Amino acid sequence: MDAPVEIDTVLVPIDGSDESLEAVDYAVAIAGSYDALVHVVYVLGDEVNRAIASGVVNEDEVVAESQATFDSIADAAADVGVSMTHSIAYGFSQQRLTVHPGSVILDSADQIDADFLVIPRESGREESADVLEKAAEYVLLYASQPVLSV
Repeated sequence: MDAPVEIDTVLVPIDGSDESLEAVDYAVAIAGSYDALVHVVYVLGDEVNRAIASGVVNEDEVVAESQATFDSIADAAADVGVSMTHSIAYGFSQQRLTVHPGSVILDSADQIDADFLVIPRESGREESADVLEKAAEYVLLYASQPVLSV
């Protein structure tokens, strides 16, 4: 008989969209069920990347805004007894074409040794897709970990 699933770390990428923040709720619930840690990676989109590179946006401002989001998530996770870690990653690179949100999420999962991934799939909005929507199919196809797409 196979051993039960063991989950120590749940990775959930966010991009600031409501859908990604909803995915955090699922990740926290899964982590709570398995007494696991949640790692939240804020994946910065191409527009933010270009704005930082051109000096239109200050990188420290982006970090401060991301930190406020992380703090809010950490408080909500702590309320249900789940610990959280976090990181920020550029979802695109002008120097390396192989860097895109999907690869960044999978690389982050490998770096933190994630056992489970939760990723938003669709926003239901008609405007252009958010950063993580573009990555969902790639992650579903290539992840070596179980993935919950919400």
